[in-house]
Amino acid sequence: MREFLVEITTTVPEGTSQEEVDRRRAGEAVRAKELAATGNLARLWRPVGEQRSIGVWRAADEGELHEKVLGTLPLRPWMTCTVTPLESHPNDPGQSGAAT
Repeated sequence: MREFLVEITTTVPEGTSQEEVDRRRAGEAVRAKELAATGNLARLWRPVGEQRSIGVWRAADEGELHEKVLGTLPLRPWMTCTVTPLESHPNDPGQSGAAT
């Protein structure tokens, strides 16, 4: 699987009931755990003081990422996503054989 840096900003539409927001957020937590278990969600952070997330996501390609991974999130209709494909850096200390 390829890795992607995904920045997500979620904006709840005006007039949405709190019940609907709570239902989708609960579903989002469940789906995130499922995607982590399948290896599609590797890491997820929230910048301090901000209502957005930054994560490392995995999929076969960007099309699959949008359709079969991010597209399955309950909050997806309210999300704006910026996707950056990633590749290994030769000096990445997490890679075996990294330069010393």
